[in-house]
Amino acid sequence: MKAVSSKKRLQISKQLWEIVPRYFAEAHAAKASGKLVGWMPPMNGAIEVFRAMDIVPVMPENWSPVCAATGLAPECIEAAERMGYSRDLCGYLRNAIGYINAGMKKTDQPFGGLPSPDLIISFGGGCIPAMKIFQAFTEHFKVPTFLADAPQIPPEGINDEVIAFASEHFRELIHFLEDLTGKKLDMDRLKEVVRLSDRACELWDEIMDYRRFVPTPFSAAEIGVMFVMVVLPGTHEAVDFLEKFKQEVKERVEQGVGCVPEERFRLFWDNIPLWYNMGLFNYFEKFGAVVVAETYSAAWSIRLDPEKPIESLARKSILSFPLVSNVSLKKRIDMVLDTCRKYKIDGAILHSNKSCKPISLGQMDVRRALMEELEVPSVIFEADHMDVRNWNDAQVKNRLDAFMDMLEQRKFGVTP
Repeated sequence: MKAVSSKKRLQISKQLWEIVPRYFAEAHAAKASGKLVGWMPPMNGAIEVFRAMDIVPVMPENWSPVCAATGLAPECIEAAERMGYSRDLCGYLRNAIGYINAGMKKTDQPFGGLPSPDLIISFGGGCIPAMKIFQAFTEHFKVPTFLADAPQIPPEGINDEVIAFASEHFRELIHFLEDLTGKKLDMDRLKEVVRLSDRACELWDEIMDYRRFVPTPFSAAEIGVMFVMVVLPGTHEAVDFLEKFKQEVKERVEQGVGCVPEERFRLFWDNIPLWYNMGLFNYFEKFGAVVVAETYSAAWSIRLDPEKPIESLARKSILSFPLVSNVSLKKRIDMVLDTCRKYKIDGAILHSNKSCKPISLGQMDVRRALMEELEVPSVIFEADHMDVRNWNDAQVKNRLDAFMDMLEQRKFGVTP
């Protein structure tokens, strides 16, 4: 199966596909000019520190969706499996490890591939596969590495003591980078980067909030815009992009322009998107259905205080992953129920992700709660966010078709 892109309706999505290749081109150019390139996990505060110290941040986990969307992932995943990595492991892990060991020419990779790292930063607050990915990177590249012991706790457990502990690790990271670069961190510069990062988060929340309107101005088919939140926080480029994004969706709401001619059903998506088949989000449109909310986009709803930059970044590093994975089942159910109330959801699509079990566990309980608390029906299908071999097109679409027929009967009393 070839990678299937989603159909975009926003003009801002066209601008995104100018930003993506430019980001990789600038990273390669910076590497060639002698700037330090650092590899790190996404969704942590180290990226703002890198920006403030003029170090080029690269997120290999974000590279995995690029590989899936461009058709490179199968080669990477198979390379990892030839090394002995199980097919049951995280797709991001298999893709990332396979990628660095497959020996592919840069000319055969989208955007010229990733520039090699001069240093590696790993945080303990993420999922276990993410930490193992960076262990493998360290062993492979043999470059200076900083390991932060960020606490892995639920949001309700984050208190002043936890923030103080994590902040100390951030100060150690800063000392590590100062020793490596021979430059002191400019605290005023860091405050400015944090201010820009906070503004991006504020705009992200405002943009996502517009999706509660009927008809919704955009669907999950456009969710690739997360790219700027992953790789460009702390930059004017991200803020400028999001300002335009917000203005476009605001105008669509004011003009009553939706994703489909007649919005009949509003859907919620649970779990990571299928990066090799983003076109699945458009599949529901033939039913007049739009995916108006999803679990994954919540990871960037984190506000920062520019006057307390280190404490804010420490909190961000702890909080990012719990928003999508490291939460209690009760908290997760409450988050889903709150989202479905806010966005007036008619039905939920629950992706049981074969290679990300932490996010998939408890979906039967989520399904039960949706029906008992909100009378929102749902359907579960099994696939994989990275590995196309776990996708069965006919089987999944038959299940989705039956679900949409049931929603039709339930909401309108007729079967199409």
